[in-house]
Amino acid sequence: MAEYDKNEISGGCVMRVLVAEDDEASGKFLSKLLSRYGEVVLTKDGIEAVDQFVKSVSEKKEFDLVCLDIMMPKIDGYKALQSIRDAERKLGIPRISRCKAIMISALDEDFDASYVSSDYDDYICKPIDIMKFDGIIRKLGLLEH
Repeated sequence: MAEYDKNEISGGCVMRVLVAEDDEASGKFLSKLLSRYGEVVLTKDGIEAVDQFVKSVSEKKEFDLVCLDIMMPKIDGYKALQSIRDAERKLGIPRISRCKAIMISALDEDFDASYVSSDYDDYICKPIDIMKFDGIIRKLGLLEH
């Protein structure tokens, strides 16, 4: 996890989450859902997400989790994640310390299962099932309990 002031909160540890979602309602939903676990930074497109990610590393406030909508304007979630992973490599962040990434798709068929990559850690389809999403976060080791 990122190195910064980790205060304990009810139900888990504080983490920093970057959400890239161009749909306002979905962005608000994800922000509210993830704010239970810590600080959420919401961006409206892939370029803004990459910029926020690089800024966070330069400020020593790295994100623990990045949630990227696949279909976004300017650059899609896959390209945004590729840019984030490239930035991690260029900044010398070891693979074991890189942020976890969850891809988010509007429909099952929108998720490109042929996109075989180790760049993302999991994916979830909309509408987001809160229990399933919580399970993914726990599976990724982002919560202590």
